Amino acid sequence: MSWETVIGLEVHVQLGTRTKIFCGCPVAFGAPANTNVCPVCLGLPGALPVLNDGAVDMALATCVALECEVQETSIFARKNYFYPDLPKGYQISQYDRPLAIGGRVPIEIDGERRVVPLERIHLEEDAGKLMHDEAAGRADSRIDLNRCGTPLLEIVSGPSLRRPAEAAAVLESLRQIVQYLGVSDGDMSHGSLRCDANVSVRRLADAELGTKTEVKNLNSIKMVEKAIEVESERQIAHLESGGKIEQETLLWDDDEGAVRPLRSKEHAHDYRYFPEPDLMPLVIDGARRQRVRGEIPELPFSKRDRFVEQYDLPEYDAGVLTASRDVADWFEDLAIRTDDPKAASHWTMGEVLRVRSERGGSVAGFPVS
Repeated sequence: MSWETVIGLEVHVQLGTRTKIFCGCPVAFGAPANTNVCPVCLGLPGALPVLNDGAVDMALATCVALECEVQETSIFARKNYFYPDLPKGYQISQYDRPLAIGGRVPIEIDGERRVVPLERIHLEEDAGKLMHDEAAGRADSRIDLNRCGTPLLEIVSGPSLRRPAEAAAVLESLRQIVQYLGVSDGDMSHGSLRCDANVSVRRLADAELGTKTEVKNLNSIKMVEKAIEVESERQIAHLESGGKIEQETLLWDDDEGAVRPLRSKEHAHDYRYFPEPDLMPLVIDGARRQRVRGEIPELPFSKRDRFVEQYDLPEYDAGVLTASRDVADWFEDLAIRTDDPKAASHWTMGEVLRVRSERGGSVAGFPVS
């Protein structure tokens, strides 16, 4: 009998605030280690967190764009675990009362559009970063706590995906949406968008889900797709040889193209969640929801459909032009100024994207106004 792969995603989006979620330390990728820290993000005794209101607005914008049900009251909780990059010994997150529930991610795969349901979205703080130095035969590990307290939005899908390509499509869509919203640069190489994949397999005739594993250390969309494929094949081979799948956390080794065990997978009770006593409940009233809703820009699929309809562009051209918001806006401005959408499309897809690729950065750096 054939096997079926079941995939769920946990996507962490680093919100593009200037400062951290519970303190005034700057968020700056590449800063010297342990320089953007303070008593709050270092977890020193007596230091109290204060919620960053800008992070909440960015989170709300994402929830609205993904059609989630924003909860009027959500609660921050302490997620207790001990790891060297977590100086407090707990992470401030949300558990049983998250910021939003439900929602959906629009994707297109094999020329067809569909939506992938979400379970929840919640706010939390990031941990630090461990760096392992094995040069010269040493096995030193160093800790950079600059990332501690960086605001994260965790987007959790249900076990509704069946193919690695579907997981890739979800990540691509989410990256486009957060970039359009301006809430994150979505750069996976810098950790602004990170993904953990929950993978299980089952016989096609089975209704019950199999035991899942969680694959971490996935730094690109192609890597996510490959890791899911490899882990699915590993589980099937193990089950067919009479083995049993253990619920565990795995690390993806991109050099070897294989997964490596990290630890047994924790359950919610292992974290001993309890409400964060130093933070008030987060209350989102109707007026705030409406204000954020009014600030949501036109999103990628809607903009693509409009370009096809309004400017009579081929589907492919419209897809290329709307892949990023800055390119879409540049094209449309040119199309309106020249009243020649076809020529504007060819120029943008040719010269503009070529120069943008060569120079990096955004279209704003293109030398012709």
